Amino acid sequence: MELRASQLQLYLVTDPSLCPGPTLLETVVAAVRGGVSFVQLRDKDASTRDRISAARALKGVLRASGVPLVINDDIEAALASDVDGVHIGQSDVAPARARHRLGRDKIIGLSCETPDQVAKADPQTVDYLGLGTVFPTSTKPDHKPTIGLSGLAEMARLARVPTVAIGGLKRAHAEPVLRAGCDGMAVVSAICGQLDPEGAARDLCRALRNTMETP
Repeated sequence: MELRASQLQLYLVTDPSLCPGPTLLETVVAAVRGGVSFVQLRDKDASTRDRISAARALKGVLRASGVPLVINDDIEAALASDVDGVHIGQSDVAPARARHRLGRDKIIGLSCETPDQVAKADPQTVDYLGLGTVFPTSTKPDHKPTIGLSGLAEMARLARVPTVAIGGLKRAHAEPVLRAGCDGMAVVSAICGQLDPEGAARDLCRALRNTMETP
């Protein structure tokens, strides 16, 4: 599918420790009702079989919404479940190899941690970049040194495809993330870790929209 930059506005990354089992579906459905525009299924400890099962279930509940669904780092699961694509890191399969396996019609997102990685990202191969880690986050304790908002702005300026910021982001960061030049923000605990994921998503969307409407 063709990715629109606006679809990255509020990007949800799932965390099995915050929304395990059946709660995953409930959380994602609620978050999409609240305005989440993109979903990444991430579960580093799951097997490919388990990722396929989870992806098929998520695909079923997301179908009517039109919200894209990608799987983190697992091309085999993405192919078997026929989701919209994958999100890969710098140490995972090469983007060109991922594109060869998935074809032209799937979405490929690439994590970038440095300006050099952003500059090298090929717009003929990847559809969007995840920029970060912006701030420290407990959902990815092994992340590289944080880049902060100034580093985020530097990387966003270099990007030749749409970008989404990630890493320790909450409602208060909506304005500075967009002002830095990103098309959206990715969150984990700001939605998955909330008692009311729909309300949390709606609040984040409101903050993003207010920034976009303010010169």
